[in-house]
Amino acid sequence: MAKSTDKIQITLDSGVKAEAQAPIIVSASRSTDIPAFYADWFFERLKRGYSAWTNPFNGVTSYVAYSNTRFIVFWSKNPKPLLEHLDYLAEANIGCYIQYTLNDYEAESLEKGVPPLSQRIETFKMLVDKLGKGRVVWRFDPMILTDKISIDDLLGKVRNIGDQLKDYTEKLVFSFADIASYRKVKSNLEKNGINYIEWNEASMNEFASNLSEMNRERGWNFKLATCGEKIDIEQYGIKHNRCVDDDLMVRFAYRDKKLMEFLDVDVKNVQPSVPSIFEEFEDSPQIPEGAIMAASDTYAIKQKNNKDKGQRQFCGCIVSKDIGQYNTCPHLCEYCYANTSKDVAVTNWKRHKSNPNGDKIIG
Repeated sequence: MAKSTDKIQITLDSGVKAEAQAPIIVSASRSTDIPAFYADWFFERLKRGYSAWTNPFNGVTSYVAYSNTRFIVFWSKNPKPLLEHLDYLAEANIGCYIQYTLNDYEAESLEKGVPPLSQRIETFKMLVDKLGKGRVVWRFDPMILTDKISIDDLLGKVRNIGDQLKDYTEKLVFSFADIASYRKVKSNLEKNGINYIEWNEASMNEFASNLSEMNRERGWNFKLATCGEKIDIEQYGIKHNRCVDDDLMVRFAYRDKKLMEFLDVDVKNVQPSVPSIFEEFEDSPQIPEGAIMAASDTYAIKQKNNKDKGQRQFCGCIVSKDIGQYNTCPHLCEYCYANTSKDVAVTNWKRHKSNPNGDKIIG
């Protein structure tokens, strides 16, 4: 059975042999917006079979091979460029879903590099039409309080988008901006003159209660979940999320035996009901507690916890390989955690454009 740490020998573009990690699940990416700015690069590297990745903590470059890849989780604020590439994934029998961060900070100019909200909502719908409902997850992330954005303002922004996505998504994932814990975020907000307000337990509960009520009253019936949050707000029907989620992978790729083997998942057919000895009654099909319904006649049982122990304490994501690089996202959001500075990000973006098919994102 393939493991997330498996290494294989590959041949680089230069003809040199090298060792590469060969992940089953790829995250693209928490570190930069690959779909928005590097989609062509990523799919070219996918076809060539590998890309290079530099560890942000020690500066060591290593290689990631895609020969074993069975599933990709995309993260983006503007995944429209993916549309022209999704057929290739289907042809290669590689599953995917998209974590689509669809915020509304237009009036406050906190996300100057993203397209207008109306265009982003239209992109969301186009992706759902292409991939199917459930494969595009709505994120409003992070929820930011400032001297110009109140809890009521945030709820109004969510209401506007939610009404338009009612028939296009199953879930809303959000997080509360934890500014003090992220030096880059704090520095970027202060540098850009944003007077932020830290969330506390009372304000989180107030927001969660109102969001839950809105979800019910407006008939959205979204699954609500938080990303990487310590606070327990399940009393409002809001769970802790797994953004790289093996449950979703089972739903969308349960026929992929290699992926199911990696996840240690047993896929079984629902047995037809058996007539009772009493003519007027029938026994219902027996589906084990905790089973994942993959299809009307198929369920799956996970045999292990696939949580990635290398992630933050309250992150529920399962094991994957992230292939992005920090300091490469030219969205230039005012609160960005992935860029040390806008100038560095723009410089690296220009380097990429000078060598758009190099094995590294930055050329």
